[in-house]
Amino acid sequence: MKVLVASALILVGSCATLRHSEKIENLKNSITYNDEAVVQNYLNTITEEDLKVHLEEVSSDKYNGRMTGEEGHNQVCDYIRNYYKSQNIIAPESHPDYYQKVPKESLPEGLNASQNIIAYIKGSEFPDEYIYISAHSDHEGVIDGEIYNGADDNGSGTAAVFEMAEAFQKAVKDGYRPKRSIVFLHVTAEEVGLHGSRYYTNNPIFPMEDTVVNLNIDMIGRVDGRHKDNEDYIYVIGADRLSTELHFVVQEANSEFTNINLDYKFNDDNDSNRYYYRSDHYNFALKGVPVIFFFNGEHEDYTKPTDTADKINYSLLTKRAKLIFATAWYLANAPTRLKAEII
Repeated sequence: MKVLVASALILVGSCATLRHSEKIENLKNSITYNDEAVVQNYLNTITEEDLKVHLEEVSSDKYNGRMTGEEGHNQVCDYIRNYYKSQNIIAPESHPDYYQKVPKESLPEGLNASQNIIAYIKGSEFPDEYIYISAHSDHEGVIDGEIYNGADDNGSGTAAVFEMAEAFQKAVKDGYRPKRSIVFLHVTAEEVGLHGSRYYTNNPIFPMEDTVVNLNIDMIGRVDGRHKDNEDYIYVIGADRLSTELHFVVQEANSEFTNINLDYKFNDDNDSNRYYYRSDHYNFALKGVPVIFFFNGEHEDYTKPTDTADKINYSLLTKRAKLIFATAWYLANAPTRLKAEII
């Protein structure tokens, strides 16, 4: 009897495994781009030259390291919202000045009030479903008389969001409005504890239950020590934590358009660095929203005044931005909403 029971359990287990593998295969096969040439056309508008212009601006000395609540950060926030105005990318109706004020009481002691910046492109078919592309705008300010420019951290992410927003807006002008709304979110106070994104997700402008995904960008312009001999990579963190489908979407985007090494080392649950918990996507994940954190890893200038624009690998930054754009394009235009489930 014991042998028969054991055999039955093995058979049931095998069938379950087969069903699971079939589900995975069916899911992977369902993720396809039917408009590759169109996507490639707008990928081509993301250029090294434009990324460099934006990155050099936001990481310049005149902003004094962009410390949350200080005048330099307020000025760079004004630069960011003026960029969206110049592209005719609108602000939410409830926040027509593009700013969500983050009160002093929601920030660590000693910091002044600050602001998140929100612009968006309204979707054509599912306007109440929202794809978020985010990057933090702040850095560490001036320490012991030295300006911490934060070119990679996070001038690179800010510049990438700009270029993607412009590419999506060009598509709109050409008649390719995304099916879902795309929100471009620049959060404050990341460096002092993810406070800007925490405030946003607790006080969302668009309902969190209508938020499809957060693609968060924090440091994508440099190369870490692990990849000195193979620079064509990006760390992908969190894609499979809340959505199996999202994991395969970014893989398909990469396979179709960029073909860089998607490194999952820091996605390990046992990663001692705990990067999954250390940037703004995490506050979205706490609300049950699927996320991806795109990251290049730490390098010799991380959190130092030597993190300057002249050290950015602009060719690599461009390729990484294109990967994120292609991922966002699929999510915004897929026939069905991304499923927040693990298969």
